[in-house]
Amino acid sequence: MPDIRTIKTDFPLFRHHPDLVYFDSAATALKPQVVIDAEREYLEQYSANVGRGLYPLAETATEKFEAVREKVARFIGASKSTEIIFTGGTTASINLAALLLASQISEGDNIVTTTMEHHSNFLPWKELAKKCQAELRVLPITEEGALNMSALGRYVDARTRVVAFSAVSNVLGTINPVQEIIAAIKAITPDAIVLVDAAQAIGHMPLGVSLWDADLVAFSAHKMFGPTGVGILWGKAALLETLPPVAFGGGMVLDVYPPESSVGRACAAETTYKEIPYRFEAGTPNIGGVIGFGAALDYIGSIGIENIRAHEMALTEYAMKRLKETFGAAIAIVGPTEADKRGGIIAFSFAGIHPHDIAQLLGEKNICVRAGEHCAAPLHRRLGLAATTRISFSVYNSEEDIDTLIEALKKNTLLLNK
Repeated sequence: MPDIRTIKTDFPLFRHHPDLVYFDSAATALKPQVVIDAEREYLEQYSANVGRGLYPLAETATEKFEAVREKVARFIGASKSTEIIFTGGTTASINLAALLLASQISEGDNIVTTTMEHHSNFLPWKELAKKCQAELRVLPITEEGALNMSALGRYVDARTRVVAFSAVSNVLGTINPVQEIIAAIKAITPDAIVLVDAAQAIGHMPLGVSLWDADLVAFSAHKMFGPTGVGILWGKAALLETLPPVAFGGGMVLDVYPPESSVGRACAAETTYKEIPYRFEAGTPNIGGVIGFGAALDYIGSIGIENIRAHEMALTEYAMKRLKETFGAAIAIVGPTEADKRGGIIAFSFAGIHPHDIAQLLGEKNICVRAGEHCAAPLHRRLGLAATTRISFSVYNSEEDIDTLIEALKKNTLLLNK
């Protein structure tokens, strides 16, 4: 992996804020110059719509846009690029999945999610269950912050139509054994559709959707150095081909007729929709964002996903050690105790000190952390915490950043406890 000082020069935000310590990559990763340049190049040099125009600028835009679909498929180990649906983000991807699967769920069926989910992988399923008069079941976690697999058979059964869970928890940092979990689900009910929220895994560690044997996988570009407003819903082609479109407009239809002919006779011809994935991509997409996402994938490739994982794991181990050595019993870190069982995410709390106070005081020292429920209210209720402070790592972080955090926490906790 390149030297951290070299990597930091790839990110222009540090030129504007040279003393910045950015520990909020789980919310959104910073953008390297190559991503900014790729998006700007589209806007300045070939800013045309995709999939429709026959003139050179439009053909260039379409070619570059579709090339990103191919890159995404290779990056996640998909069998074909037609399994890649562009959306507005992880939240949009999961909501799209819920809309697509509504036709598969009947009264008396059940949908299973888990206690550790982000709201975007909880609320769509809760609302879908309500709409379809199905039961929402919530798989619990263990005291160590792992999914309670010994309870799986009590939650998944023959009436389970959908199971949705995260590859990595955005609070606990827990890395779930996705392949093992899916195999266990399919052993109970082979026809269940399994969706994996990969937002906190993608770009941080190697993964393969085909190896997982998931049915659907959702993630965002902005978690992996790409622009905001771009997401992916990957699905097995065999599943996607059975699902009707749920959003309608330009770009997703081959032919359409009015309900009656021009002479008033009923017209029997049906609307003809495009093949996958285009039938699920109505309207004009975030073209510049998708092209910028392609540059982000290239950037990750230049560093190496295995190197990124090793770097973040080393930082996680160092940070947990320093936090425990410095604050002892005064600090409570949630989630697995071993760094190799968690992503580059650490959420913690101090007795008697609100996380919002910690985050604000750290922010005044140019240290960016997240405080609150992190869009995971059910999990925080399970933990018995109103909120936590969260730090999350990326390639531009170093042990020196962690040392700076520790010193600032020492000063701020002393101040708040006076």
